[in-house]
Amino acid sequence: MPITRSPFSRRPQQMPRQDDGWIDITTGQPASQPTGQPAPVQPVDSGGYQPIVPSSGDVSVPRVQPAAAATDDTVTPADVQDVIQSAIGGMNIAYTVEGLERYPVNLRYPQRVRDSVEQLRLLPIVTPHGARIALADVADVRVVDGPPVIKSEDARLNGWTYVDIADRDIGSYVAEARQVVADNVDLPAGYSLSWSGQYEYMVRAKERLMVVGPVTLAIIVLLLFLNFRRFAEVAIILGTLPMALVGGLWLLYLLGYELSVAVGVGFIALAGVAVEIGVVMLVYLNQAARDHDDIHRAVVDGALLRVRPIIMTVATIVIGLLPIMLGSGTGSEVMRRIAAPMVGGMVSATILTLIVIPALFLLWRGARDR
Repeated sequence: MPITRSPFSRRPQQMPRQDDGWIDITTGQPASQPTGQPAPVQPVDSGGYQPIVPSSGDVSVPRVQPAAAATDDTVTPADVQDVIQSAIGGMNIAYTVEGLERYPVNLRYPQRVRDSVEQLRLLPIVTPHGARIALADVADVRVVDGPPVIKSEDARLNGWTYVDIADRDIGSYVAEARQVVADNVDLPAGYSLSWSGQYEYMVRAKERLMVVGPVTLAIIVLLLFLNFRRFAEVAIILGTLPMALVGGLWLLYLLGYELSVAVGVGFIALAGVAVEIGVVMLVYLNQAARDHDDIHRAVVDGALLRVRPIIMTVATIVIGLLPIMLGSGTGSEVMRRIAAPMVGGMVSATILTLIVIPALFLLWRGARDR
């Protein structure tokens, strides 16, 4: 449905009359019907693309060449566009009022005229001095294949290719698709290719997470140091923190979830909970070490004091997240991917807190006291 930019031809300075005779628009005298191929002329830019007929075949009217400046009857591109708009698309000439409702009265040419290219070529155009010429005299009217919709973004025409992805993450698919397109498609000058949709949102969120992740880790380290005042305890918690994330990775694998922004948010929340539980365990281990001379006995007593509170904490978190994991409805797919790392990670975080952290604490204090 575009008005294309292709070259066109014009029969200069002649027009049809109602009696099928021909007159010269310069002199107004009768003239013979023109024969042969019309002389080509250069197109004139009269604006952007405009839809004409909403169908699979488009009526294409290239740029219109005005009459020569030396003549008085100049036909402008706007005159031609007005004729095409009123003949094919119709023009509202009045409104009918029916109670509180108003309906436009649209006037256009009959269907037999609008469906015939030959009839469209004979559409009359009235010049400023009242002479009548045919549309075919100033424009080349033909049916061509074209897009059903013309879209633009950032003042550039664009076309969209929609892709549905199943059983695969968007990131790896787009990476492979980019490589295939780069190897097999040679874009002409003035064309560009961009990947949008959910992939664009994912890239933006990933860029934010690249900032949020390190900032979160830095805050955790700062808070741990302010609490213990020693880098040894901070190193114990941060060194064992990856083990707390292992359970979340295994559950994601069992559920068939791909890594996404929602999963990243879940891992950040899991890291915060695992660090909190580890801090509580180290606090009680340090307290037990001050109350006992035997460091081995102190670690056992301190760890046993935190078994029930830690189990209760983990059970509360898991039970609270199970409805999200098993739920359905709007937004459930995203919420399940946030909850899955925390549910799986709580299992490994429990093992980390009750077994690994006390063992590392025992090794560290034993080496320091010797």
